[in-house]
Amino acid sequence: MTTLEHAVERDQLVHAYLFFGSRGTGKTSIARILAKILLIRGIEDEKLQQQIIQSVDDGTLVDLIEIDAASNRGIDDVRDLKEKVQFAPNIASAKVYIVDEVHMMTKEAFNALLKTLEEPPKHAYFILATTELNKVPDTIQSRCQRFPFRPIGEEDIIRYLQNIADKERIDVSRGALRAISRHVNGGMRDAISLLDQLSSLEKVTEEDVRLRIGESIEEEVEELWIALDNRDRKTVVDIINSLQEKGVSLEVFLRQLLSRAREELHTCIEKKKEILDVTNRIDAIFQALRNLRVSPVPSIALEVALVELCMDESDYKISKSAKKVKDVKEKVAKIAKSSKEKELKESEKVNKNKEEESKSFVSEEINKNVLDETWDEITSSVKTPSVQMSLKDAVVISVDQNCVKLGFSSNFHKDKINNATASIEVEEAIRKRFNQDVRIECILRGDEEINQSYKKEDGDEVNVVDAVSEIFG
Repeated sequence: MTTLEHAVERDQLVHAYLFFGSRGTGKTSIARILAKILLIRGIEDEKLQQQIIQSVDDGTLVDLIEIDAASNRGIDDVRDLKEKVQFAPNIASAKVYIVDEVHMMTKEAFNALLKTLEEPPKHAYFILATTELNKVPDTIQSRCQRFPFRPIGEEDIIRYLQNIADKERIDVSRGALRAISRHVNGGMRDAISLLDQLSSLEKVTEEDVRLRIGESIEEEVEELWIALDNRDRKTVVDIINSLQEKGVSLEVFLRQLLSRAREELHTCIEKKKEILDVTNRIDAIFQALRNLRVSPVPSIALEVALVELCMDESDYKISKSAKKVKDVKEKVAKIAKSSKEKELKESEKVNKNKEEESKSFVSEEINKNVLDETWDEITSSVKTPSVQMSLKDAVVISVDQNCVKLGFSSNFHKDKINNATASIEVEEAIRKRFNQDVRIECILRGDEEINQSYKKEDGDEVNVVDAVSEIFG
């Protein structure tokens, strides 16, 4: 806020400000302080100044208009504002509009507000506040001086709460204050509100805080992290069940787990250790957070994401029965390939001018059969470690009109490659290898994936069952 303080000292205040940051970080409080400065600027009568300031605190000053954009978000509300903003202030030296949660306004309302911000009356000032800056149009942002409000540090919150506790004679332990500060994620307003809720207790302890917020998850986060290290699926499921029994928010738990993963990532980077395992966990946690909000049974989304992280190499290997099916598929492919090659040679003898058609035929064979033979090479050429790991789980199912269909044994790996960034990287790796543009499609693989048709030498269609019979007699 140093820049804003200097602007006040030098009387270089502008007509529009935009305060943005997470909830409870002081945006509205600073807006009211700035409003008081604007409202009494140029007024020499100290008694009148005090009257204006008191009216702001009481919420009775007509020249200070506070608008909740979540409730007054339409173009009609902004048109009403535009009409009234032209009138001079009644008591103060200015009219100040504080618009909270401005990102909730409609597109039409933003367009109407923009015209007022471009040419505001000399007596009018706007202070916009939002928790989601990305939803505020650039045209609005460009007309405002922007000030970010960052989460308040734990120690700062503890000191401020201790000051309140001393003044209000609230007996609270240091551990309780720390538990409150960690829970609110940098939001001072939430911290003060929580302390107020607990102030009726004779002595506020850390356990009282945990009971009030319905969570005591530091130990569970660490236990889960160790379980993931040990690939202990049972412990993972037990911890999730325990959290539900305690009434702990799974979303809160995942955010705490994400913080733990971030710490581990930084540690690995500093010590120059392998980070693939940590980045996979971060990806899985992000996926679980997204699925948590749409799943009818949120715990399942969490269990699946974390249990899949416990899978080891043996889980990714093809079972013996699946291996036999794969062997059959490869032998069927060889029979088909031999037949196709013979057809190609005969076609070249009959008509050498059909070069383009022949190239197309060869290209199809390269995309299907040679992809199987060169898959390890293609996988190794992918640079992103997490994408490379998931790609190792894939097998080529089929190729149809430059579409390569990949089969995965795990939803986790399928969804990873389905990500737009990962898909582009895989398609680029295939393009570099064969100098041909392709697109990929990801599915869960099953035995039915090999049920494809091939051509015999005499031109008749052969099914997988027939081919198997031919192979094994």
